[in-house]
Amino acid sequence: MWQKPHLLTAVSDLLFLAGAAALLVAAVVWGTPRLHLFPLSEVQVTHELREVQRGELEESLSELLRGNFFTVDIETVRQSLEGLPWVRRAEIWRKWPSRIEVRIEEHQAVAHWGDGQGQLVNTYGEVFPASLVREQSLPRLSGPTGSSGEILRRYEEFAQLMKPVGLLPAQLALSPRLAWLVKLEDGMWIELGREQPKAPIRMRLQRFVDYYPTLSDTRGVRPTAVDMRYPNGFALRFPASAVQEVKGKK
Repeated sequence: MWQKPHLLTAVSDLLFLAGAAALLVAAVVWGTPRLHLFPLSEVQVTHELREVQRGELEESLSELLRGNFFTVDIETVRQSLEGLPWVRRAEIWRKWPSRIEVRIEEHQAVAHWGDGQGQLVNTYGEVFPASLVREQSLPRLSGPTGSSGEILRRYEEFAQLMKPVGLLPAQLALSPRLAWLVKLEDGMWIELGREQPKAPIRMRLQRFVDYYPTLSDTRGVRPTAVDMRYPNGFALRFPASAVQEVKGKK
């Protein structure tokens, strides 16, 4: 056999594999009874939560915090928390020797989204599925998929323009044809139409604000709707379905 180098090499490789397998088995046998070492003793949320409920957190984490300080899957925990309705972002850290720290960024709802219930818009203009825990007076926004950020930006712009008349938009809708429609807190509708270079939406709404104090008829009745899509004027619709054309030249 000593005169056959290839046979010696094969025997050497076999002995090496056998030794490696023995070490692996020894590591498993040694480590298994020690899995109880470095147990997780605490999960700490680093700040107070307003919308996320404690029960939701416990339910989400109960099946995931198995193992010990080293073996718990931090990424899976993060993904599970970000699946909760009011969690926008979650960050997880291991804190030696036995603690997991959790930082949760909650959604801050600023508006309802769409025609139904169960969807809200946060301060970033993102739509998220959730229901309000407590009653809040929020406007309702609606529009094509992916337009929520632009609609929220427009809402804030319109609300600023409407301050002189003491009313806020209660609803703001963007149609599939990109036409804007506003409903005020008092129920009045404002048709602003599509953005146009010669008659921007902002200019049309400013014209409405300028003429708002004069919009009553001779009986003092306020219109139910105002059509601002005209270049230099607007149309009024009153409860009796009478339509009046008003020249709004400056």
